[in-house]
Amino acid sequence: MAKIQLIATATFGLEAVVAREVSDLGYSDVKVENARVLFEADESAISRCNLWLRSADRVLIRIGEFGAQSFDELFERTKALPWEEWLPVDANFPVTGKSVKSKLFSVSDCQAIVKKAIVERLKKVYHKSWFDETGPQYKIEVALLKDNVTLTIDTTGPGLHKRGYRKLSAQAPLKETLAAAMINLSYWNHERVLIDPFCGSGTIPIEAALIGLNIAPGINRNFVSETWPQIPTAIWQQTRAEANDLIKRDRILKIIGTDIDEAVLSLARYHRKLANLNEQIHLQRLPLAELRSSYKYGCVICNPPYGERIGEVKEIEQLYRQMGRVFQQLDTWSIYVLTAHQNFEKIYGKKADRRRKLYNGRIECQFYQFYGPKPPNKNN
Repeated sequence: MAKIQLIATATFGLEAVVAREVSDLGYSDVKVENARVLFEADESAISRCNLWLRSADRVLIRIGEFGAQSFDELFERTKALPWEEWLPVDANFPVTGKSVKSKLFSVSDCQAIVKKAIVERLKKVYHKSWFDETGPQYKIEVALLKDNVTLTIDTTGPGLHKRGYRKLSAQAPLKETLAAAMINLSYWNHERVLIDPFCGSGTIPIEAALIGLNIAPGINRNFVSETWPQIPTAIWQQTRAEANDLIKRDRILKIIGTDIDEAVLSLARYHRKLANLNEQIHLQRLPLAELRSSYKYGCVICNPPYGERIGEVKEIEQLYRQMGRVFQQLDTWSIYVLTAHQNFEKIYGKKADRRRKLYNGRIECQFYQFYGPKPPNKNN
């Protein structure tokens, strides 16, 4: 098969993180745009990217991209694309859509026109007048932005944040993809201690352990494109076998998750067990005021409460002041905090060395980064 145009979609603010992950997998000519990373690769990239991308939302095949300001133009240009290269005669191909700042603003009409255009194309190719759509699913999306149309097929299925280990959720859970991005934006590595003092159901510690052991985040789940005849089963088997061989099982990690809520800690312990990381992550109930560590040059990475509900603001601000006092004692550590509170630095008592806008769901947040000193060089 010739080179495939692929898109790794990303939450706003994480595009550069996803682009680096794509590049680290060995793919070149990576192009970064708003909420997506574009690149070319062969069919094996579909399995490798779905298994390995930690911060992307999903992996799409870009079938075509063009301008369209009328429904006739949308129909004809969609019909001209080589859909038969991906859609077999029994394909189940639902069409979803979105439209932003485009003349063709009716999403339902755009979906219907794209569906009809694809059917007309396949009628000529397969010499059939009706398609039962009883085979593998190929979810198609028509996305319009300022009269530019992008047509894609989803290779992932349930989003890439669905690792398979988080069966139960605490209130306002942090997405696994965002947690992985926070870790990758930090200076943490497998040789340093990591503490999350607001670990909740355990997402940040678990994602850190996956990174520390070099475990592909998608190794224990399935993807919709595994059912497609275009990608041989042998490719998926080989990708999983390679990922299994790359796991650093002998690494000893120092990852600690604490929380004041025993109920959410029970969820964290359950998720830790499902992820098979009982030996790598220590979890305990501990008030923030009692947080201490004899380790040096560690990292705190956390997602504390934001105070979104009425009446919580004063309580949250008191917590942030306490964070400033407690974390000050970790004078060789680097501190990373994700919060939506606009006055966090003032309340915390220190200006961040760097801040980065990220989105936790639909909540606009800042990722505050306070850098500690570099660990001494072990070779010296």
